[in-house]
Amino acid sequence: MVIPNYTYLKLKMLGPNGVITVSSAFSHALACDREHYELATTVVNSSKLPQLEESSALVVPDCNKPTSSMAFRPLEQAKVLGIDAANPTKMVRIRTQLSTK
Repeated sequence: MVIPNYTYLKLKMLGPNGVITVSSAFSHALACDREHYELATTVVNSSKLPQLEESSALVVPDCNKPTSSMAFRPLEQAKVLGIDAANPTKMVRIRTQLSTK
């Protein structure tokens, strides 16, 4: 029988000559926990990778097609304002009508 005490990071078990106590530091426990998490994540991801490759199809996106309704498009109703009076080529376009969204 083994009794772990996570508060004090101690593990106690019966041995041939009495109780065996194994102690650790919080920093060491955290490092081990992080290492085991990364190992478990790698194992799970490597086992799921062949399934994902089989279920997904290779798709080449069309660069000329907008990806959403919020895609970039020229403003029909825009006001052009100069930013710098000393340099008239620096301008900004501001939309004059907002959408209902």
